[in-house]
Amino acid sequence: MRIEEDIKLGFKDVLIRPKRSILKSRSEVDLMRTFSFKYSSVMWSGIPIIAANMDTIGTFEMVRALSKFHILTAVHKYYSLDEWKNFINISSQHILKHVIVSIGTSLEEMKKIKEIFLLSDSLKYICIDVANGYSEHFVSFLKKIRHCFPNKIICAGNVVTGEMVEELIISGADIVKVGIGPGSVCTTRLKTGVGYPQLSAIIECSDAAHGLNGHIISDGGCSVSGDIAKAFGGGADFVMLGGMLSGHSECSGDIIEERSKKYMLFYGMSSNSAMKRYTGEIRRYRASEGKTVKIPFRGCVDSTISDILGGLRSTCTYVGAEKLKQLTKRTTFIRVTEQENCIFDIFNK
Repeated sequence: MRIEEDIKLGFKDVLIRPKRSILKSRSEVDLMRTFSFKYSSVMWSGIPIIAANMDTIGTFEMVRALSKFHILTAVHKYYSLDEWKNFINISSQHILKHVIVSIGTSLEEMKKIKEIFLLSDSLKYICIDVANGYSEHFVSFLKKIRHCFPNKIICAGNVVTGEMVEELIISGADIVKVGIGPGSVCTTRLKTGVGYPQLSAIIECSDAAHGLNGHIISDGGCSVSGDIAKAFGGGADFVMLGGMLSGHSECSGDIIEERSKKYMLFYGMSSNSAMKRYTGEIRRYRASEGKTVKIPFRGCVDSTISDILGGLRSTCTYVGAEKLKQLTKRTTFIRVTEQENCIFDIFNK
């Protein structure tokens, strides 16, 4: 046993210090980015935000909505091959370019993804998604996927430390997904005692990835658009959102009505709800590491995305970043003990 005594930071522990700016308006900020990758020859251009591959968030409907904003959706792994065929048949090439196909690490998943990619050449992205990216089995599976798909953009995770980011990139990942336990409906930190404050994880993992010509996705922990800005400021190349996109028409959660108000159920993918839905039971050797919550139904996702992008543009004007790409270099974090004045939150309880 050993103890690391240096302080690790989450989004709530910092604010971004403003700097002189020549920008006159938020409209001058360019949020589009273009990336090349370590292994794939495919170039990607768009706004580097990703809808999470949770079954209530990473839906085909979400793909259609977010592709209008040039934003990616990591489609969840529970759609059948027939459902994929139907989606691909009615979708334009533009829409398909904003799809990330998610898989687990079983032989059945390997077979299924091969069949999915035979359906369209427009599908370019794979996300190998597990809760714990530290297993040798996961690394071996990543190598197999890279061998089978030498020119696809491969995301792999989740991890939170620089040395594992390096191993995954060396093993074939173009992008590493970073985050253990920060999600709004994740209870891994409570159940296991394992995790890493998200901002420090981003800073350390982005440094490791960029040294090998790789990239990272910050996955989890964002509750407001300022958190997304902090993730980009800390070095994240992409930011994945789950809870911030929940409760919308494009999600697949069950809708319930209480006292004339509509709510949508949102749950973690290691929760009782998810395990019962896809395996029929909670296996004896497992514990639930997620929770189910009610989210006020918010209608179409477009207004939420516009609000998020507006917040990001405003961040850039405060620090003088004309392009999102410049935000990391223009960011200075200051440690704080409070984020906002919450007096009216107290009155309204």
